Amino acid sequence: MAGDGCVADIFQEVDEELRADRARRMLLRYGGWLAAAALLVVIATGAWQYRHWRQQKSTEKLAAVYFDGIRALSAQPPDHKKALAAFADVAARASGGYRALAEFQEAALTADDGNLAGAVAIWDRLAGDARLDPLLTQLAALLAVQRQIDSADPAQLAARLQPLLAADDPYRPLAEELSALLALRQGKTDQAKATLRALSQEPTAPPGLRQRASAFLVELGG
Repeated sequence: MAGDGCVADIFQEVDEELRADRARRMLLRYGGWLAAAALLVVIATGAWQYRHWRQQKSTEKLAAVYFDGIRALSAQPPDHKKALAAFADVAARASGGYRALAEFQEAALTADDGNLAGAVAIWDRLAGDARLDPLLTQLAALLAVQRQIDSADPAQLAARLQPLLAADDPYRPLAEELSALLALRQGKTDQAKATLRALSQEPTAPPGLRQRASAFLVELGG
């Protein structure tokens, strides 16, 4: 029995030697590839961390530029030129939320400076951006109609308002107000009155909007 144990020990040692030899040969054969793969993992991890750091720093810089624009607007007197330059810079270089916020600001200032066509182009671009939250795309469409309510083709404006008049749309009360103004522009006074009357009694409409609707009704003779 003791001899059997010695034989077993010898076989175990031989087996271990064979495994060690196979491991050495595999290391010689594939060691370079394994080292390269490990290096690639390290490089990829480092590159991801570096990109993340760069993105974070870039976002911080763009946020600073954005708030420079806000401060320029809050100055006395407001510096529209400086603010517009800041927002345009952020809109050109940022992505996601900061880009959208900057473009909304840029569009408003562009319109205030008398370049309505330029502002509408920005709102239209925002309205058609599928990457944005629907609340933002719908707001852009609403603002484009609002700023053109006295100038653009009534049929086109009405078509743009139509999706916003859905019962569950959060901008429906504002879209109804614009629909009433559009009806007045087209001489459809009775239609405008009916819309304003319903809007003045709409519980989901903001109080200020209901008050405006009531004031319009008074001016129109009820």
